[in-house]
Amino acid sequence: MNRRIFILRAAGFLTMLMTAPHLLAKTTRTRIQKIVKTKKEWLKLLSAEQYHILREEGTERKFSSPLNKEYREGIYLCAGCDLELFTSETKYDSKTGWPSFFDAIEGHLETQLDFKLILPRTEYHCARCEGHQGHIFKDGPEPSGKRWCNNGIALRFIPGKTSS
Repeated sequence: MNRRIFILRAAGFLTMLMTAPHLLAKTTRTRIQKIVKTKKEWLKLLSAEQYHILREEGTERKFSSPLNKEYREGIYLCAGCDLELFTSETKYDSKTGWPSFFDAIEGHLETQLDFKLILPRTEYHCARCEGHQGHIFKDGPEPSGKRWCNNGIALRFIPGKTSS
């Protein structure tokens, strides 16, 4: 991409944000009690890879998570704080290499815009511990048309459990 195109795109994003500042706001429908831990406490609780994904907004290697091929009935929890995030009824094979869902448990995730790849993406985090989970894309199946693309290492699966 040449410099002129980059500058034009950046100016377009700035204009969009100035006319729609709500796009940068974190959103959640239900008030979840936050938990706060120090870096040292998180490092004791999480593996190095989990820490990188959840606390530093990393991304795991595609096709590396056993949860990518998990299709039993159950519930998916945040690996950082055990908040229920997804049910097995919303999981599907997106063929992208990451566990994917077409919907999340309402109010349990917060979203914000992510500009790490220059073009904006919708990033989502656990509403309780603010652990990074993944990104939302508009290429999912009906009924939502969304793909909640999640890092498997950021989740814990409980087979047979249903949402509380």
